[in-house]
Amino acid sequence: MFHAGYRRGVPKGILPALALALVAGAGVELAVRAASAGPSRSDRGTRAEAAGTIPVRFNDIAKSAGITFLQDATASDQKYYLETMGTGVGWIDYDQDGLMDIYFVQSGATDAYKPAKPLRSALYHNNGDGTFTDVTEKAGVGAEGLYGQGVAVGDFDNDGFPDLYVTGYGRSILYHNHGDGTFSDATAKAGVADEGQWATSAGWFDYDKDGWLDLLVSNYIEWSPKNNIWCGEHRPGFRAYCHPDNYKGERIRLYHNNHDGTFTDVSEKSGVGKPEAKGMGVVLADFNNDGWTDIAIANDTWPNFLFLNNHDGTFKDASFASGMAASEDGKYEAGMGIDAADVDGDGWQDIYITHLDFELNRLYVNNHDGSFDDATYRSGIGNKAILLSGVAMKFLDYDNDGWTDICQLNGAMLDNIELYHSEVTYKEPLLMFRNLGHGKFDKVSDSLGPDFIRPIAGRGLAAADFDNDGDADLAINIRGSAPGLLRNDGGNANHWLEVLLIGAKSNRDGIGARLKLVADGFTQTQQSKGGMSYMSAQDPRIFFGLGQRSKISLLEITWPSGTVDKLTDVPINQIIAVKEGAGIVPKKFPRISSP
Repeated sequence: MFHAGYRRGVPKGILPALALALVAGAGVELAVRAASAGPSRSDRGTRAEAAGTIPVRFNDIAKSAGITFLQDATASDQKYYLETMGTGVGWIDYDQDGLMDIYFVQSGATDAYKPAKPLRSALYHNNGDGTFTDVTEKAGVGAEGLYGQGVAVGDFDNDGFPDLYVTGYGRSILYHNHGDGTFSDATAKAGVADEGQWATSAGWFDYDKDGWLDLLVSNYIEWSPKNNIWCGEHRPGFRAYCHPDNYKGERIRLYHNNHDGTFTDVSEKSGVGKPEAKGMGVVLADFNNDGWTDIAIANDTWPNFLFLNNHDGTFKDASFASGMAASEDGKYEAGMGIDAADVDGDGWQDIYITHLDFELNRLYVNNHDGSFDDATYRSGIGNKAILLSGVAMKFLDYDNDGWTDICQLNGAMLDNIELYHSEVTYKEPLLMFRNLGHGKFDKVSDSLGPDFIRPIAGRGLAAADFDNDGDADLAINIRGSAPGLLRNDGGNANHWLEVLLIGAKSNRDGIGARLKLVADGFTQTQQSKGGMSYMSAQDPRIFFGLGQRSKISLLEITWPSGTVDKLTDVPINQIIAVKEGAGIVPKKFPRISSP
């Protein structure tokens, strides 16, 4: 996770002219490809079948909402590799009142940085009136003493209350939710401390379909203060964070749920822990439509992983055969954020992976045969973000027109990047690629308001409808700064539906379920996935944008257990709870009125 120009062996103090030449060269390639593969007028027109363009603005209300959390960058003159990572953010309805609460992960003290007060992560309760209250102390989830990294949310004991797994450097913590507003540290009993590893992202999923959530943890590199080396030039202010090639990678860990509050490490037995990894983001989804959840991991300057589920507790390493291990030209790039979604409407999950500046963010389109094509250019994404460092990303339909868009959070890894590349900045704006229909994208960031494009050192990104008004809002954790809470204003001008899954035979969260919705002849397919983004946890509810379609004729849910629920005449512009085998069940989702 280092600046691409330096990573590739460019001499110290790279000339801006060389960087500009890279941009120009990529622009020429884009122009050549666009002539044959760019979105045509008819492609752009496909979006009209859903709805016309509606105005959407994202407004940052974190301060007025009462969020006072401040991420500590723990910056030191030693340039510890750990410092640059940032921390994640997660949505969790911990008290099950129908309102999404927020958990911000915090860093910690190091040998080179000793804060005046102990650092802690923070849980904020959604008050239902547009404000949040810090309930960390009462809940007992501060994770003091842990140099936190990411968060994963899942109900591992099927008791109806979501639990928290906080990843970190050297160890991780599992907080068990008691259902009364408090949590306890269940790490030792559960056996999921990931001791001695540098855990980044994690995700919950039921890989063996036994009705209980298992845990996958993505680990990074074997760095420590003892092997921290000098990188960059030996001039004042030029010391830089090192390249991951200086360190050996760690291994992915998979923990199987034993149904009694404990887990068994099956990393080696399952096959996912065999290859060396430099894991960042993870997404857990069914990529070959066989009904079993697979694993995709974005690795940093290392082949990305795709593990296909063998249905017997083991996984097949299909990374290279799938074509997503590397870029179209065979390069291993600085993989960080990752998500999966059906971007072209064919019913199969596609993959997007973010990379750093002077690299491309890659869109891999599913070929339905276990392989993927690098569609970065033909999708219209190309090199439109080549000077930005993509950290986290999330597929979401921000304007509810029925086509999945791409939201990307950016921020350079080097806080002194401008000393090496004058045309690149440390703080960078958010990015939105709007899906024009069938997987053709256009950059629309500038139309989403000044708060959306404010330069920041972005790290964690999580989407949720925190005000229950029918559109996707964003929580952002920013390195060394106050976080952002970007409220979506306008997305609900189009029709919508949100679905909360309640498993019975399947795991209670319904992770692994496949949903097909038909509205006025338009079909959408979605999955309930684990992981996603970069070290962050998303709203568990499944979002469907409907555009101006006013009637849902079918909502078909295929649960991990094999149970299929077919619901007809489903209401629109509502959040519904669907219980496996029982259909829509009563549950309150209080709506917050925007000021």
